[in-house]
Amino acid sequence: MAIIVDEKTKVLVQGITGNQGAFHTRQMLDYGTRVVAGVSPGKGGEVIHGVPVYDTAQEAVDSHGANASVIFVPAPFAADAAFENMDAGLETVVIITEHIPVHDAMEIMAFASTRGVTVIGPNTYGICSPGKCKIDIPPNNIFHPGSIGVVARSGTLSYEIVSAISQKGLGQSTVVGMGGDRVVGLGFTDVLKRFEKDEATQAVVLVGEIGGMAEEEAAEYIKTMSKPVVAFIAGRSAPPGKRMGHAGAIIERGRGTFDSKVKALESAGAAVAETPQQVADLVAQLLEREGESEG
Repeated sequence: MAIIVDEKTKVLVQGITGNQGAFHTRQMLDYGTRVVAGVSPGKGGEVIHGVPVYDTAQEAVDSHGANASVIFVPAPFAADAAFENMDAGLETVVIITEHIPVHDAMEIMAFASTRGVTVIGPNTYGICSPGKCKIDIPPNNIFHPGSIGVVARSGTLSYEIVSAISQKGLGQSTVVGMGGDRVVGLGFTDVLKRFEKDEATQAVVLVGEIGGMAEEEAAEYIKTMSKPVVAFIAGRSAPPGKRMGHAGAIIERGRGTFDSKVKALESAGAAVAETPQQVADLVAQLLEREGESEG
């Protein structure tokens, strides 16, 4: 099993004729993802890497039964692309685009809530259920099927941690990039709830960063979880009031500090790693202890 996407997921690539859309379509196809169609207005009838291109998302859905999409569209047009995807009946929309205006992101999430659509991002690296479906931009070779669920705000750190988990021989059930913006679709708690219910997930890794209250809110849910959680928080040395990379990675009015997040997670029972390299070791140790207690 996996969460959100699996081997049955049929993917539509919005912006497939652009450089990024075409490049990552090739990578997803090479991984085995069922990319069934692309959309680029005015480019209908073209074929990219064997994938037919349509002028509208509705045509692509009607012709191929796509149920998920990934958006590689410039920020000024990304909201319209998302609305079009949701109007076409897609169940999952992954928005890779960064620098989407906050009010556009808010409108996207409000519309998604009325349609029951799962939105991942914006400013996300995407989602991968290893061995089943990859709708994202990280290198294909870091993912391996396994039992560790990963949810993260940071892309670069995720690549490092996921690779280390793979090298430990544990692998991942699903890896979810929440996105680093202030307004995103799925949050930590949303994803944790799905991992808790997923039979294939034995443990969860949460990769957070300073700014906002998402990690503190996630800690409240972690208190109720039956599965072990390992966390890493980036931004230990970041100065207050200065944005560090992501729009959401800013400490304001003393809220969202590194220390507050670590304290909340540890109080909830999560093991907090001091370095990214330590995450995989902690996961292995927790699973070993669980195996011993069950034995």
